Amino acid sequence: MHIDVLTLFPEMIEGVFESSILKKAQEKNKLSYNLVNFRDFTANKHNKVDDYPYGGGAGMVLTPQPIFDAVDSLTMNKEIVPRIVLMCPQGEPYTQQKAEELAEEEHLIFICGHYEGYDERIRQELVTDEISIGDYVLTGGELGAMVVVDSVVRLLPEVLGNQDSAPQDSFSTGLLEHPHYTRPAEFRGMKVPEILLSGDHGKIETWRKAQSLKRTKQRRPDLLENYQLTKEEQQLLAELNNEE
Repeated sequence: MHIDVLTLFPEMIEGVFESSILKKAQEKNKLSYNLVNFRDFTANKHNKVDDYPYGGGAGMVLTPQPIFDAVDSLTMNKEIVPRIVLMCPQGEPYTQQKAEELAEEEHLIFICGHYEGYDERIRQELVTDEISIGDYVLTGGELGAMVVVDSVVRLLPEVLGNQDSAPQDSFSTGLLEHPHYTRPAEFRGMKVPEILLSGDHGKIETWRKAQSLKRTKQRRPDLLENYQLTKEEQQLLAELNNEE
């Protein structure tokens, strides 16, 4: 996968790409990236990328020309058509399912804005996706873009050390993940559940499913509304309800 990020502050982003899983993905030749300061593409003699909004109002609006020209420079004469993602509080709420969808792409372009907003023609004619990472407003799109990039890149084949990790994450299955324990078996009087020490993998798997359902029911019951329960999960959930 190749990722381009259009930003006015590339220094905010470089450290993320050069650390942790994103760094390992590059070392495994699974990822390449390019940071583009779209101020370099402005035709304005003052290198401005924003202007006052027509009709008045507070704040400044990003002008279309630098962003369109920057994207053109990345897509011209390229065989692969990229997904162009606009980070925006008005975008669709970001989910693990969206991460899995984007992980299938070979080329992603992220546009990170600042100031009051974008000229509407950027939304209408340039981008393929608008994404919001939550119902709050950040100073710019850089932090949101890095959240999306991290969640996507870790899904690429062979990026994680254990290929079973990502499919079992919270939200990947539609439920929250079950509790985890490691050594020591007892710490400050708190013991690991006996079932996890039993060596009976069938019973352990059933326990994990039950705990996943329990945690989801307690913390995110909304996830159960659209989740298709298997017969085993229906029985486990019924038992949990009876215990209550």
